Amino acid sequence: MSDIALTATSRANLLSLQNTTDLANRTQSRLSTGLKVASALDDAVAYFQSKGLSDRASDFTDRKAEIDQGISSLKSAMNATEAADKILKQLKGIAISAKTADTQTQADLSVQFTDLLDQLNSLFGDASYQGTNLVTSTTQTLTVKFSEVTSSELTVTGRDLRAGEILSTALAGSDGGAAVFADLLGATSFTAFAGTALIGAVDSITDKVDTAVSSVRAATASLGSNITLLQTRLDFSANYINNLTEGADKLTLADLNEEGANLVALQTRQQLALKALSFAGQNEQAVLQLFQ
Repeated sequence: MSDIALTATSRANLLSLQNTTDLANRTQSRLSTGLKVASALDDAVAYFQSKGLSDRASDFTDRKAEIDQGISSLKSAMNATEAADKILKQLKGIAISAKTADTQTQADLSVQFTDLLDQLNSLFGDASYQGTNLVTSTTQTLTVKFSEVTSSELTVTGRDLRAGEILSTALAGSDGGAAVFADLLGATSFTAFAGTALIGAVDSITDKVDTAVSSVRAATASLGSNITLLQTRLDFSANYINNLTEGADKLTLADLNEEGANLVALQTRQQLALKALSFAGQNEQAVLQLFQ
């Protein structure tokens, strides 16, 4: 069976209508998806450029989450050092009070002193975040990577700020409050001293507490500095991800206002093409009437 033959005019009008329909379908697809480049078939260069930017943004999103967790870990440690500063001040106050206290009060102050040492150690022990404790060990570290492209990263080494480390050099590594107390005084109670001996013991304790406060505050300052650095990197990462995403969108997103105007124009063109086909058919009918 042979194909139906169309006049040149009808075929031209038909091709025009088909092209217009294809364009209208494409425009409707862009309006529905919001994308002018949905696959490599639409525009291979723009598609793969956009994908590269999106992949980079995805990698940085992972790094951003890691940075955010790093900040939380450092904040946990810094909260502990700030609280430890207050406990150390209490220890110093108790020791100074023992200078002028009576025997019974000195015994009570000795118990308070020992209890606070235990609380200090417990406080640092509770400052763990996701298995990392930066204030109870010098072997624990926190490493935060900033990028997959460069080797840029931050490594924070932990410190041992427990009572056995910051209050007593003789009991390095010990974490027992009572043992440290015995080391500081050479006994287990303020009541073991009297007169100038008590004053000398208290002065020794306050000197060690002052040194411990300096160590804790230095740790707090270091942690705060690292938190500031990570926050700066976090802000940079957030802005950079936004820039990458924006660049990717510029390559693929459709201008909905433009596409809407295009659709109206194409619908008008379709109607004109249908009219043209109708006119061409009327001309053929006129020829037919000549034979009637």
